[in-house]
Amino acid sequence: MANEYLYGAYGHIGETVAQSAVQAGTTPVYIGTAPVNLVRGFADAGVINEPIKLSNMIDAQRKLGYAADWGTFTLCEVMNAHFNNTLGNIGPIYVINVLDPSAGKHRKATETTKQLSFTGGRAEFASSTIILDTLTIAMSEGGDYAEGTDYAVDYNFTKGTVIITSLIEDSPLTGTLTASFYEVDDSTIEDDDIIGGVTAGGEYSGLSSIALLYPEQFAVCNLIAAPGWSQSPAVYNAMLTASQKINGHWDAFVVADLPLVDGSAQAVDTITKAIAWKKNNAFTGERSKVYWPQGIDNLGNIYHLSTLAVVELMRADFSHNSVPMETCGNKAIPIIKQYFGANATNRGFSQQEGKELTQNGISTAVAWGGEWVLWGDHTAAYTYGADVDPRAIFDVSMRMLMHITNDFQREWSPRIDEPMTRALKDEIINREQEKLDGYVSMGALLGEPQIVFLESENSTTDIMNGDFRWDIAVTPTPPLKSASVYVAYTDAGFSVYYEGGDE
Repeated sequence: MANEYLYGAYGHIGETVAQSAVQAGTTPVYIGTAPVNLVRGFADAGVINEPIKLSNMIDAQRKLGYAADWGTFTLCEVMNAHFNNTLGNIGPIYVINVLDPSAGKHRKATETTKQLSFTGGRAEFASSTIILDTLTIAMSEGGDYAEGTDYAVDYNFTKGTVIITSLIEDSPLTGTLTASFYEVDDSTIEDDDIIGGVTAGGEYSGLSSIALLYPEQFAVCNLIAAPGWSQSPAVYNAMLTASQKINGHWDAFVVADLPLVDGSAQAVDTITKAIAWKKNNAFTGERSKVYWPQGIDNLGNIYHLSTLAVVELMRADFSHNSVPMETCGNKAIPIIKQYFGANATNRGFSQQEGKELTQNGISTAVAWGGEWVLWGDHTAAYTYGADVDPRAIFDVSMRMLMHITNDFQREWSPRIDEPMTRALKDEIINREQEKLDGYVSMGALLGEPQIVFLESENSTTDIMNGDFRWDIAVTPTPPLKSASVYVAYTDAGFSVYYEGGDE
């Protein structure tokens, strides 16, 4: 069994066992950019390249700021979808912000100056890119006023405005004064910032920061998304890599998007182009699902469908005691139409046309049943008529396999280094069988799955080295992808005209 040194509880998704080819809780991690430039003391707040837990909108604004410019600050879309959702909020979530407003990082080289008009000792102006920690106000006779003594600075996240209030009682700030401040420069953020890495000195960044989640907060990541960035082949591939054996143990499922404009500035604004782009750029990982196009709500907010999919996956999991047995397909989302880009002429497509996408492993959004819903329950590896591992046909199958392995490791890792008695071996079998039976009872698995301890997989050498293995073969319950009824005409009903005609 063991061809490497093992120390701990491990779980692996083995080869499919099929007759025909036909965690406790959901923990999503988003990677992107947040307006931490609006957070006072951001440099010491631990909000850059760190997994940050967010529980509601106020919590999110306090820790990471908030701005309506989702294009610049991609994590604000995530905050809105989870904590300002007209269909109901769901959390908590974890986010990793890569934007660093520090000097020499993602900051413009030249200071911005602005004339402020004070009325009643108060001035207000709009900006989401200001780095609040760098704001100064010049005296008319030279020098600067002192924050905390002469004036106070606040920020209105609803309006997106900086508010400056005079603190001088006998002679409040008045008239026109000059404010100076630096602004963030998101143009310097690249794919490499999202992908990140680990330095020899132990500094983590980007996707690699996911590895900090468990040792620092004891949370197991099982969903990964990067709206606004995952359409990049480099980022998508890095997400797939990062999703496997996090900390050497945990497995996560990737939710990504296809672009509306490709790397050569060519529009990906039709179903045919989207299918071709997916194929040409190998967005086909079995541990992922991909979405196209985007969606727009009644306020003009543009959502990546990957964001809304994570929201609905969390909602579905929550309804099943955190067991990922149900897809997010056919779940209502708060949009009013499909979005193909600012200059696109595509008016959209129906559920029938959307089948072209779903049969090519692309999930989407359609108007169906009187509302807009996510549409598609396949992984990105699926193509209708092609040879695909049965476990990769549906997203729920892959997520159930990951759930079982992650849960096994969380359950038994505290018992590592205990004496491996026969009683402990049987305890593990009995407990895991109890969970399997529970999954069958709730409809998450089919048949009679069993956990076994095989002599053939536990050699004397392995046991001598303290390495033990259990095997489970499971059949995740597939979704009802289609339901058809066939109705035939018959003339048999005409007999009612003749039967009992004398009555």
